[in-house]
Amino acid sequence: MVVGIYFGTQTGKSEAVCAKIKNEFGDSASDPKDVSELGGDPSQFLDMDGLICVIPTWNTGEEKNRSGTAWDDLLEKIGELDLKGKPVAICGLGDAAGYADNFVDAMEELHRYFGKAGAKMVGYVSTDGYTFTGSKSVIDDKFCGLPVDEDSESERTDERVKQWCSQIKSEMGL
Repeated sequence: MVVGIYFGTQTGKSEAVCAKIKNEFGDSASDPKDVSELGGDPSQFLDMDGLICVIPTWNTGEEKNRSGTAWDDLLEKIGELDLKGKPVAICGLGDAAGYADNFVDAMEELHRYFGKAGAKMVGYVSTDGYTFTGSKSVIDDKFCGLPVDEDSESERTDERVKQWCSQIKSEMGL
């Protein structure tokens, strides 16, 4: 099984988190790839056995195009893919101190479009241990993926990534 790791970034933080995820997955994951290199065509997602997608929240408070990255241009196309049963995990970056009302909101947007494509969404995380006041990414009292706060809680990133990767390996059957 090969898991594809994809990211969008404005500052390089998403790419850095992908490197940590890749380290946890080793040879069972592809090298992280910036979605801006897909040329607007997400069809290579079909070739992967599973996906880990990392997205920042840049356009806080918005209803659409929340990441401010190439992910925004792919959302509708992702929703049109046939990813029935393919395991997909989402990781979102945000700043809980600076944007407490919209913490990692872009994660939900990506989660929703992969769900439309029939993907098996994995990697839900408890809200315990996070300080925020609102997030569109909380579904049934859990985050719909891994929230990472490299701005205010970077000292917690390594442990959060390690625990989450262990969880999604199990959920993906690795």
